[in-house]
Amino acid sequence: MTGSEKIEAAFSQAGSSETAAVICFEAIYYRDHWDDLTSCPWWYGQSYDIEHQLAWRRDCIAETPQDWFRLPLFVPREDREATFIEERDDGVYRVDSRNGEETRMRRPVVDGWSGRPGAATVPPANPASTPEEVDREVPLEKEFCRREFIESGRGDLATAMLEEFEHLCPIIHLNSPYWCTFSLWGYEEMMMKSIVDPELVEYAAGRFMANRIQRVREAAVHGARIVWFDECLTDQLSPQLFSRLSVPFLRALVGEVRRCGMKSVYYYCGDPNDRWDELFAVGADALALEDGKKGWDVDIEEVAARVDGRFTIMGNLGARRPLESGPESAIRKEVARQIDAGRANGGRFVMSVGSPVTAGTPVEHVRRYCEITHELSSQ
Repeated sequence: MTGSEKIEAAFSQAGSSETAAVICFEAIYYRDHWDDLTSCPWWYGQSYDIEHQLAWRRDCIAETPQDWFRLPLFVPREDREATFIEERDDGVYRVDSRNGEETRMRRPVVDGWSGRPGAATVPPANPASTPEEVDREVPLEKEFCRREFIESGRGDLATAMLEEFEHLCPIIHLNSPYWCTFSLWGYEEMMMKSIVDPELVEYAAGRFMANRIQRVREAAVHGARIVWFDECLTDQLSPQLFSRLSVPFLRALVGEVRRCGMKSVYYYCGDPNDRWDELFAVGADALALEDGKKGWDVDIEEVAARVDGRFTIMGNLGARRPLESGPESAIRKEVARQIDAGRANGGRFVMSVGSPVTAGTPVEHVRRYCEITHELSSQ
């Protein structure tokens, strides 16, 4: 079976006889391990040239034998044709030939942090406190137009990748509506408003949901087969608030994914142990959960017993142990245990890492994790 066939089967009621292997948030892995995965210059990752984009992606996909890939949304054709890149002594620049504007390109930082001291989240100076202010900060996008999308060329890179990597399953990532409110308020304000003004949070989540629906429709035209919804910090809400501020909006998005002929994955980042019913109420085609490294555990065997074949579950191999620091024997043992749990779920299972691959994880460990999964799943 191809990678795409394994995943398609895993999302079916019959399940899959072979287990697919994937990593979550592959863009983080590629960013942090660029020099180990490709010989392309770092700025290829930001280039508007489709051949540049295909070149580094070929290398990374070849070095990471997982069974899906993230389908990229690209720059409109008009902008691509009007810009070029110059390597100079003082850096790399993107130049717009229409107006001569030059933008110095910056290499992404490993781990994603700037290295500057200070809080990782800075509250806005004037946080939105009324529906009208939310409207100003979160304008509704116009309804998705298939013809305009195709004519713009934003799907050109995706089309090229779908042709070249047809054996793999294409996915896209979207933040949940509640998690989007972090961009509106920052951590402290988001949490406070969730408690003292949940009506406003609901309103904001509804605005974000409306825009996410446009992204889902775009993804379907784009060629995606799976939409991955990720959500953070909601384990810091009570189950009741979570059920009010997150679940209804996710349910609506999951329904839209289904109407568009795709499958959905809900990645719940946090401790799920006091809200299983609420998580299941989202209705996603698959549930993905973190690995246990934050003071609580999510045992995949318990998850399989709770789900009991009703929908697909994603594996949650530990990103730090065993993937980063464990010997191969530890990776093999844990993958075997998780595959057995997946079989107990009727083959409705995809082997995954429970959180992004860490910057300190050797590329060889990731490669062997994928290979071991494929090897054991055929036994």
